[in-house]
Amino acid sequence: MNIFEFAMKMEEDGREYYLKNAEKTNLPELKKVLTELADDELKHYKIFKALKDKEKAEYREEEKTTILSTTKNVFEALKSQGKEHVFGGEVRSIWETAMDIEIKSEKLYRDNANELDDTDQKEIFNKIADEERRHQLVIENVMEFLDRPTQWLENAEWHHLEDY
Repeated sequence: MNIFEFAMKMEEDGREYYLKNAEKTNLPELKKVLTELADDELKHYKIFKALKDKEKAEYREEEKTTILSTTKNVFEALKSQGKEHVFGGEVRSIWETAMDIEIKSEKLYRDNANELDDTDQKEIFNKIADEERRHQLVIENVMEFLDRPTQWLENAEWHHLEDY
């Protein structure tokens, strides 16, 4: 299996994980975040497939993930509806597994970017690794919210979440 096939498999597995958990939840807010993460994984899959098939592959800035703003909007909506404590029990394990997926993906893409000779491919791998890092930032903030929802929401409009 070459690196493109391996990357495709990782993206496919991540997408399936997010969709499976989005399907299981009754919380539209959580479903929205998980679905957007799945959509990002599909975009990555298509880029890696194009690279594998030796087609023109391109990472377009206008298609860059919007997961940070989506998640911020979701939590602001929860706060305005007085739903700071909607996430319970098993939800934490969903996010812990998601974090593991994103960390492994970022590491794989960064490590392999350094091994590629083609500068365009190297750039694509690094940009997708950057998106995986953005996913980690979202997940870190979701887990922080799970641990201390009231204080977290009062934390000055997400000032602790860097724009990446």
